[in-house]
Amino acid sequence: MLFCISCDKKLGSGKTLDVNQVEVQEKKRLFTTIENPSRGIAHLPRLFGSEDTLYMSWVEQEDSLAILKYASYKNNVWSTPTEVSTGTDWFVNWTDFPSLAVNGESVLTNILQKSAEGTYDYDIKLHLLRTSDTTLTSFLLNTDGIPAEHGFVSSQSYKDGFSVSWLDGRNTKNEDVKDNQMTLRNAFVSVDGTISEETEIDTRVCDCCNTATAIAENGPVVVYRDRSDATPEVRDMAITRKVNGVWTDPVAIGNDNWKLNGCPVNGPAIDSDKNQLVVSWFTAEGDIPRVMTTFSNDNGATFSTPIRVDSGNAIGRVGVQLIGNDTGLVSWLEPQGDHILLQVATIDSNKGVLNVETVANTSSERQSGFPQLVVVDDKGYVAWTDLDGKKSEVKVSKFEIE
Repeated sequence: MLFCISCDKKLGSGKTLDVNQVEVQEKKRLFTTIENPSRGIAHLPRLFGSEDTLYMSWVEQEDSLAILKYASYKNNVWSTPTEVSTGTDWFVNWTDFPSLAVNGESVLTNILQKSAEGTYDYDIKLHLLRTSDTTLTSFLLNTDGIPAEHGFVSSQSYKDGFSVSWLDGRNTKNEDVKDNQMTLRNAFVSVDGTISEETEIDTRVCDCCNTATAIAENGPVVVYRDRSDATPEVRDMAITRKVNGVWTDPVAIGNDNWKLNGCPVNGPAIDSDKNQLVVSWFTAEGDIPRVMTTFSNDNGATFSTPIRVDSGNAIGRVGVQLIGNDTGLVSWLEPQGDHILLQVATIDSNKGVLNVETVANTSSERQSGFPQLVVVDDKGYVAWTDLDGKKSEVKVSKFEIE
């Protein structure tokens, strides 16, 4: 596994691109930090919105013990946190953290459980709960039995279960496989815990960038960082769609042509509403670090011209949500002077960036993780890990969409 250490830092001169941006308008939202149920040393928040309810999972640390919890937020009140799982044999990582999805009374999340002595030998252990009685079922998503890397899970509610995507390293330990690379896989997990329709979607992908899953009008969609056979490798975003029960061949999004001998540890974000999709991602092609966003109105078959949303020198770690026809919210980290800002922008596929606002002053340290962005009804929510020396806590901010 190769990591691009420099991709966590400022790169390049912060030049702007010739993209469809308009002059940013002055429109200020009030970001209100709300109390949340995480306690002690807490980090790795994940948000999920379902109808009128916000769900959040997070990990608390007590010495070597990791504790996965989740809670819901409705009518300005948090539920009592549910302790999902605890363990001292987890792979706890700032970029590969538990997923979260809700379908009716079923909550699906996961941890990464060590499977052998190797640093990156771990399995994906799913946890399926019922909100009505907190019944818990735990089982492995990957059943290959090979001590290798399995992770970067993304999931969405779909039909009577969940569409789940992940990176799978079984081929990296298999000498009988000609191209022993990290692969992208997807499966359907029913609300009773049955796994079916497991498919290897892409046989060569970036090793350590998160995946992102959405449900379009005609089926599940996965976006991820692909990896070409060329040297140096092109590591651009790609999309694959399940249409009429069959996954389409991966297609590049944006065509950045970012050549990099190492993983940037900086995956994409996606949101959907019927046939409309919005995708955001980070690239540093040409030594110009930036956050790009594009829209689709045909279930991801084609996309609009990408729009740059940062103001000159992004770190990435993006989030994205649709808020209307051809309109979305994008979140990312960006340096400004001595500060690292958590930013949120409103973007229109035709007009470009409408406004950019700062949620919080945070950190570029890896342990600050990936901020989360979700919309529930007419409210936006952002969650992130706030660092203070060796301590960390989860913070949640709420704001009006309009």
